[in-house]
Amino acid sequence: MSKPYNNTKATLALAKASFRSIMRSPSAVVFTLAFPLIFILVFGFLGGGGVKVDLAIAPGSDLQNPIINAIEQINVIHIVKDKDADEIKTELEKGHIAAVIDVQKNTSGTPAYLANVQYTSASIDKGSILKSVLANLMFTLNSKDIKPTVAQLNESTVQGRIYRTIDFILPGQLGFSLLSTGVFGTAFVFFSLRQTLVIKRFFATPVSRTSIVFGEGIARIGFALCGAVFIILIGHFFFHFTLIHGVITVLNMLLLAIIGLVVFMGFGFIVSGIAKSESTIPPISNIITLPQFLLSGTFFSIDAFPSWLQPISRALPLTYLNDAMRKVAFEGAGLWDVKHQILIMAIWGIGVYIVAVKVFKWE
Repeated sequence: MSKPYNNTKATLALAKASFRSIMRSPSAVVFTLAFPLIFILVFGFLGGGGVKVDLAIAPGSDLQNPIINAIEQINVIHIVKDKDADEIKTELEKGHIAAVIDVQKNTSGTPAYLANVQYTSASIDKGSILKSVLANLMFTLNSKDIKPTVAQLNESTVQGRIYRTIDFILPGQLGFSLLSTGVFGTAFVFFSLRQTLVIKRFFATPVSRTSIVFGEGIARIGFALCGAVFIILIGHFFFHFTLIHGVITVLNMLLLAIIGLVVFMGFGFIVSGIAKSESTIPPISNIITLPQFLLSGTFFSIDAFPSWLQPISRALPLTYLNDAMRKVAFEGAGLWDVKHQILIMAIWGIGVYIVAVKVFKWE
């Protein structure tokens, strides 16, 4: 009596073969490792960034005064309102805001206003920019009315973790790597398997369709996780990328990477299903990946975008993966703490795979 066919072994065999194929593909290595690594090296060495300087207004601060009015006209400063004292303290310690300002009328009469600014050591570069801007602002205000002086600026600093540019850039590049692997890799592989009649040959064997999909999926996840570990380690040991809880943080980031990759592979299935030829795969894939790459906070904070563009950015799945990665890495959040981001990605995944089932072709 013959033994029943073992689809588990078939799945693992397909995964092994697919993984070897991926490793031999120059495009897979470029999109998964080379591009993200180049951006990490550039931003790691230059230390630049395009994020606006966030300045919080303390609860109880006087809002109707020439100081606040003048700050609101400065493009480089993003004013943060409606946060309580505890929230502001937490944001300062994490470097999410550069400083907090408290403006009060001077009961002594001269100067007319007292402005107390508390900076954070967690964002020294942004704090330096803000100091320069505020010093120039005070000089401008006081030079208009020499007697009496309009305002006096008092400055202090609160200690916090240093928030480097790499802490913002690396999660975004990791998300870009996963998006590229999930969409381009899946689309090209399944279109090629269908075009070369490999899948048709599989159907002549006892291998199930589920084994084919899971085998390819395991291979892509394995390759993507290897790339993610490489990127994280390069960022941590060479550019001091923050991993607040060490190995635990890395494991949480890898779990998020798996969730994100599964969602992005759904886009790849859709592309492979609707593409009429291999030449149409890149433009269709770029329609999916390019807006996310540019608008999901990969290089710049979404808060720096025009107000009309921000809702579009906040609707993209890569936005929530990037956000979750940053919270886990720098803030030490657990997976439960980023359940909102995971839920949004899960909703995207359900919707994407419903469409994928409708358009995907085996032959």
